[in-house]
Amino acid sequence: MSTTMLHDPRRYFEAVTAERHDVAEQPPVCLYLEVTNRCNLLCETCPRTFEDLEPPADMSWELFTRIVDQVPNVARVVLHGVGEPMLVKALPRMIRYLKDRGTYVLFNTNGTLLQPKKFQELIDTGLDELRVSLDAADRKSYAAIRGKDFFNRIVRDVGKFTAYQQQMELTAPRVSLWLTGLKETVDQLPDFVRLAASMGIREVHLQRLVFDATGFGKARSEHSLFEQTRADEQAAIEAATAIGATLGVTLDASGATEPGLSLKRAADDKPWATCRRPWSLMYFTAHGRALPCCIAPFSARGYENYTLGDATQQTLRDIWNSPVYRGFRTSLLGETPPLPCQNCGLRWSL
Repeated sequence: MSTTMLHDPRRYFEAVTAERHDVAEQPPVCLYLEVTNRCNLLCETCPRTFEDLEPPADMSWELFTRIVDQVPNVARVVLHGVGEPMLVKALPRMIRYLKDRGTYVLFNTNGTLLQPKKFQELIDTGLDELRVSLDAADRKSYAAIRGKDFFNRIVRDVGKFTAYQQQMELTAPRVSLWLTGLKETVDQLPDFVRLAASMGIREVHLQRLVFDATGFGKARSEHSLFEQTRADEQAAIEAATAIGATLGVTLDASGATEPGLSLKRAADDKPWATCRRPWSLMYFTAHGRALPCCIAPFSARGYENYTLGDATQQTLRDIWNSPVYRGFRTSLLGETPPLPCQNCGLRWSL
């Protein structure tokens, strides 16, 4: 599988799931491993700020290797969930363990712990991608969204990291900057692109706001862009794209789509039916709970309502085509999708 395809989630999943029915004929080609559910921020767009999902924990080395070793040819592993991966002391060891078998590895970080003393250690792991969620172009907006004031530190240290890479003539890990689309911050997109360029980052992503029907914090319909994209919001996207072109920064959107398209409501009355994740990837929490995907914790309350297995008690083979997983796939292809999928493609991107 090409490196380009591993960078592009939509092409990646389509390539490995040509036909879909209740049984997954092939093992998962991608794993999402929530290496921790702990975090040092209190983001207004994250469910863990407002409810207890599972007891605080880091994924143990024993559980990590138990899961990974059952998929020896796994192509891609994402080392994040609802926590901050860089809080985990074993993270470099985990990355190296995966890279030793030729796996493409990435994770999303809030950037608060990317300190100069960790630069070389992180580079030496062989990490392929480092995605930094900043969510604002100025300090005040950042604090209002992320719950704490780390803006200047993140901008400084991530900028130092990319400068260090340039000094050492290194291209990996590939660093990108991410902003969750909110009505309060979409007008900052042009400045966000300028900020990325000043930090030495050449790739910016607009990420959709994910929320359930009830919502929490700023994760509610009144803060969301895509419910009805306004002319000024589209103008901000176009301005940011143009600025990026002059600065050498690309602007993309979650789901590997063009930003404006990403914010439009799907015309299909069953957009969830196009999802290929239950045939291509497995997601495990820090405790080993199997969930449908990384969106599920944000899109529906109560893990017990959509748990598909337990990696501490079952093999991945037994979970992957268990009656529960098969029933989930059947529902996804039908008229009444599972709870976390009911608005997928409407409230957030595939």
